[in-house]
Amino acid sequence: VMRRNPFGMDICCRKGSRSPLQELYNPTQVSLSNTAILHQIRRDQVTDTCRANSVSSKKRRVLTPNDLKHLVVDEDHEMIYCYVPKVACTNWKRVMMVLTGRGKYSDPMEIPANEAHVSSNLKTLNQYSIPEINHRLKNYMKFLFVREPFERLVSAYRNKFTQKYNTSFHKRYGTKIVRRQRKNATQEALRKGDDVKFEEFVAYLIDPHTQREEPFNEHWQTVFSLCHPCHIHYDLIGKYETLEEDSNYILQLAGVGNYLKFPTYAKSTRTTDEMTTEFFQNISSEHQTQLYEVYKLDFLMFNYSVPSYLKLE
Repeated sequence: VMRRNPFGMDICCRKGSRSPLQELYNPTQVSLSNTAILHQIRRDQVTDTCRANSVSSKKRRVLTPNDLKHLVVDEDHEMIYCYVPKVACTNWKRVMMVLTGRGKYSDPMEIPANEAHVSSNLKTLNQYSIPEINHRLKNYMKFLFVREPFERLVSAYRNKFTQKYNTSFHKRYGTKIVRRQRKNATQEALRKGDDVKFEEFVAYLIDPHTQREEPFNEHWQTVFSLCHPCHIHYDLIGKYETLEEDSNYILQLAGVGNYLKFPTYAKSTRTTDEMTTEFFQNISSEHQTQLYEVYKLDFLMFNYSVPSYLKLE
């Protein structure tokens, strides 16, 4: 088994070696120290944004266990990953299953996508006691991955509302959006909810009624609300635009970079900047402005400039 899977030994038993947190803040390799500077700049950006927007960001001072359900814990490598849907989270969950599986998995891409999303396959921080949670938040290396907010939004829309197989989303959200946003909707559209237009989706997101009714679904919830970066100090902020480098840097810090590389594959269906521009062409400047307000902290915190295609009021 050991020969077939180089992980077994190395991956489960790194105790005694340096933790990812030590390696990040006091790198032993020169190659790691240059990247460390980049991540320091990203951390500072988050800190500055939290400080500048303290009114909106500190509304809730105390996090509840329910706030921690997106934080996946890897005990063996002392790492915590906050997953954000539509930001390579399927592949990162696969990698976390390899890291925490103690030799059960060796190739992330052999894990079926639907299995990566089975909650019992990964342990999340909300499953621990308060003292255990605090200990891990203090001593483990915490990271997340972010993406240009509107590109992520269009990606979520395309995935959830334009794919015929996503009937549960059509039923749960599509029917509600059609009922609220479409005048003279047909009975079929009201029943199926499978032909939601992007303009209707945007109108639903900025509708104050939506905000009051229930939290956003995780696929379009802000990173700010999913991962609580003003309350939790993230050591690393990876970006979708530099996914491969950032991911492999984290695996290097964890001491598994020799065996485990982040899976990459060119997906032709990936949502791009050009595509996002097109989707926003039919959105009124009023709605664009309101939508930007919803995602504004994500733009500021992770250093994404206001898209050039936006016509803000």
